[in-house]
Amino acid sequence: MATLLPPPSKRQRTAIAEKTHDQQNIDTIPSDLGSVRIHFYDHSTGQPSGAPVAIPVADATVKNLELLLNTLQGNDASERIPYRFTFGADGQVVDIVNDIYRALLKPGLRTTEDTISLHFTPQTIFRVRTVSRCSASIPGHGEAILATSFASSSSSRLVTGSGDNNARIFDTDTGTPFQTLKGHTSWVLVASWSPDDTTIATGSMDNTVRLWNPKSGQLLGQPLKGHTKWITSLAWEPYHLRQSSTLQRLASSSKDSTVRIWDSKSQRTDLVLSGHKSSVSCVRWGGTGTIYTASHDKTIKLWDSIKGTLISTLTAHAHWVNHLALSTDFVLRTAYHDHTGSIPPSDQEKTAKAKRRFETAATINNTLTERLVTASDDCTIYLWSPPSSPPSNTSIKPIARLLGHQKQVNHVTFSPSGTLIASSSFDNHIKLWNATTGAFLFTLRGHVAPVYTSCFSPDSRLLVSGSKDTTLKVWDTATGKLKEDLPGHRDEVFAVDWSPDGRGVGSGGKDKQVRIWRH
Repeated sequence: MATLLPPPSKRQRTAIAEKTHDQQNIDTIPSDLGSVRIHFYDHSTGQPSGAPVAIPVADATVKNLELLLNTLQGNDASERIPYRFTFGADGQVVDIVNDIYRALLKPGLRTTEDTISLHFTPQTIFRVRTVSRCSASIPGHGEAILATSFASSSSSRLVTGSGDNNARIFDTDTGTPFQTLKGHTSWVLVASWSPDDTTIATGSMDNTVRLWNPKSGQLLGQPLKGHTKWITSLAWEPYHLRQSSTLQRLASSSKDSTVRIWDSKSQRTDLVLSGHKSSVSCVRWGGTGTIYTASHDKTIKLWDSIKGTLISTLTAHAHWVNHLALSTDFVLRTAYHDHTGSIPPSDQEKTAKAKRRFETAATINNTLTERLVTASDDCTIYLWSPPSSPPSNTSIKPIARLLGHQKQVNHVTFSPSGTLIASSSFDNHIKLWNATTGAFLFTLRGHVAPVYTSCFSPDSRLLVSGSKDTTLKVWDTATGKLKEDLPGHRDEVFAVDWSPDGRGVGSGGKDKQVRIWRH
């Protein structure tokens, strides 16, 4: 029997808290600076929103600025819109990340004597309604459902992977099975749509990756063989980085400690990324061309997707790294698809729109910055902001260490707006964090068993979580309160996904049934 370590003493807890405080380098705002006058301008039209308003410097945080602007705009408390604030002068654009003091007053860009003109941009210009009922319970699979994923363009198609060796495509509008993707000889662990919805990739415990036509359900070519152990994660090359409209590349991570990059056209391995010493648990393909991998060897590695060379290794975790997420995951998944539903007619316009959406989501203070969050069995989460081309022989330090979970952290995800992080843990809780500073916001309590996964709504206002306790729960990210409790599954819920158009949630689990949830 393993020896249980005693809980840390009060002195040890104090030392850990002081160390965390030093790492985050929190400096307080002086309380004797008085007030500052702020004038809000609409970034898209350039029109002012009311007259200048005097605000105490100590209270001029982004959250308070949002509350003030929503009040000036006449929005109800339930209709509040999250905003992004920027300051521009002398050809320089500064993002107000935390507060006015750190962004403008401390660097000397403005003083309390000046009237500061802030340009605001709505982070979400549409609203997703809370899912509140099960609109369809669809049988079909013979074993537990392990993966669910909606198509990038609409909520009418959902692909699932199962322990019955099959993947299935469901028509969520009619609540019926659409196609069965047969071919794998073991559990289908992961399923992923390409950003343009023309291909589905599945990864299995039979050590192969297979590509499918989502309309006919037919296998495209031969299985992609090369891995010697099962597939743990899949990531498509971002649409705006494609070298041609027909060339789609795919990265797959495996228990065999490698990541392979496949050419979907020739169906051959382009590159093998070998360097991890244990199972690679997760892979993400960033919009700047960097591939991020997390492993059970306690490290995160950054790779060049063209050369296949190692860029940097991030070391901070003390146990397996279970999951990682990028701040741009949502826009990379949806590419040129947005809430308007308009699709550009030509390939060049599609690529331009996808690139524009990515750059808008990733630009902070005039630099492209993809933030990275990692979750581990050491009960901690780290927030990183690795440069796209870090200098050699330099260690990249995390922005923040996110402490609070009492057991292993299984899943992390960024909100589509890039402002929030949600972490799901075996301690039965979800925690919300500020995605810029790593500051703790809320603990979402309600589940009575480990939380396996969570997913934000496209407008970032809601979060849905799936748990071992057989329920889904919908949370309000602004207040941290429970919005809807969704019982219905008869056993553990392993997978959940919110459609990119916001119209529905798909979930699957041990009861072998796909459930579609709508307003």
